[in-house]
Amino acid sequence: MSAQYVETPGPATLSLKTIGDIRAALRSGHGFPGDRESFEADLQRALEASSDTDLNAVATVIVDYGGRIRLYQDPDFDTAVQEGIDLTARSKQEEQGR
Repeated sequence: MSAQYVETPGPATLSLKTIGDIRAALRSGHGFPGDRESFEADLQRALEASSDTDLNAVATVIVDYGGRIRLYQDPDFDTAVQEGIDLTARSKQEEQGR
């Protein structure tokens, strides 16, 4: 008998298919600080700027915040941000040393 492959469970992915899904995720603390309020304001502006036949601005807001929520939930996100901060600090130190 051969060994069976067992997939290690990763972080649970959120369903972000609807405005309600995004609102629920933001209410649950997923996303960046201030995103809950910003989402509602951005969505309202997009709705006001849209016509009956063109809701591209609304779709853009939904896609943007869905992406922000996914980024915030990525376990490697904090590491990547810290690497960027460290790189910037090193660059500044090198510039000051010249």
